[in-house]
Amino acid sequence: MAHVVIENVYKTFPKSRQVHGTKENSAAAEIDHETAAVLKRINLTIDDGEFMVLVGPSGCGKSTLLRLISGLESITGGSIWVGDRKVNDLPPKQRDTAMVFQSYALYPHLSVYDNLAFGLRRMGADLEKTLPNLDAGVNPTPISDSPANQELERLLTQSHWWEKPLVAITRRLPVGLRYVSEAERLIDERVRAVAKMLQIDRLLSRYPRQLSGGQKQRVALGRAMARNPQVFLMDEPLSNLDAKLRMETRAQIVNLQRQLGITTIYVTHDQVEAMTMGHRIAVMNQGQIQQVASPLDLYNRPLNRFVAGFIGSPPMNVMPVQVQAPFLLTHPDFRLSLPSHWDDRLLPYDNREVLLGIRPEHLSLALPAPKNIHGQITHLEALGSETYLTVRTEALTLQAKISPEAPARIGDEVWLAIAAEKVHLFDPITDRSLWNND
Repeated sequence: MAHVVIENVYKTFPKSRQVHGTKENSAAAEIDHETAAVLKRINLTIDDGEFMVLVGPSGCGKSTLLRLISGLESITGGSIWVGDRKVNDLPPKQRDTAMVFQSYALYPHLSVYDNLAFGLRRMGADLEKTLPNLDAGVNPTPISDSPANQELERLLTQSHWWEKPLVAITRRLPVGLRYVSEAERLIDERVRAVAKMLQIDRLLSRYPRQLSGGQKQRVALGRAMARNPQVFLMDEPLSNLDAKLRMETRAQIVNLQRQLGITTIYVTHDQVEAMTMGHRIAVMNQGQIQQVASPLDLYNRPLNRFVAGFIGSPPMNVMPVQVQAPFLLTHPDFRLSLPSHWDDRLLPYDNREVLLGIRPEHLSLALPAPKNIHGQITHLEALGSETYLTVRTEALTLQAKISPEAPARIGDEVWLAIAAEKVHLFDPITDRSLWNND
């Protein structure tokens, strides 16, 4: 296994803007070539054996970063290291990574068994020529540094000259009539071990068209696992599955990664996946990493307003308040006293505006009081185990999470109490957290 280091990596794509000619010369046109920065000075270290999740909204650059690591895209600047090797100029097959895509990218004309074995068979350069070329979008097989893969490569490249074509020619025959070389026996052992681990060993003779979405995803995952790479790269692999299957497969991927100990970089836009799967999470926005931390650290100690709003569902409530010493925040709808540990943080903001953030679960139904917020319930979502309220005041729209036993109906007037020890404060100009601004 290996660690991955990303140093000052940026990526730009060219964009063309056509400027049409004047009326006098309507045929004339000018192409103005510009570049769009997709990734901006990315620095990130993924430890050996770590499960790192890249999360962010669509278009933030997370999938592009994954493709740079795999070698499917070239970097504009910076360095990427896999283990002790700088891989900037290496082709994908030499980076010792394996990628699982959002689309399953299975070969429809190959059985599950042959889909799993495909990458292993490509390790022999001569044998590659007897197999179909990889379709666009399918990650080429890496050449691994692991002893097991080196032994397989030796068997594939040093066997008798007639073995490789004979294996390829007889592969379509029934199992009992196929020629099986020593390399094929090793491939067979690895394929069956992976299939058993993924619980698809009964599907080896089926074709992709005969599989469910969840089964296809496990085959795609197994094809990557069979290569025994140093790094797994997963680009939103669960987005095509329904909610129940997504939850089951999510747990399966986490357990497999824990068993195998392979460094894994997982891309998703789903914060639930990020929070439940990753050892650490890198939150991205507009081509930049906003924060890297454990799931609970991200949730409890966001560095800025974007992270605070992106992590958590429903998102954090944010509202402007005025700072009045000592430790007093005022708003047209309420007045809130903060614990004394905010003293040093609030001192520079005396008589200035800051942004107060409070998560829905830290708002509770309360009795009328100046420190509480008075409003009307305009929307209610009863989920059985919890209930979410949308409460409107003259100046605010808030979301609160309450007990399902609490009496609440649409149209009711309620008072909400803010848990003062759970508030987050942000600078209104920089959006940085006042607590985590060191």
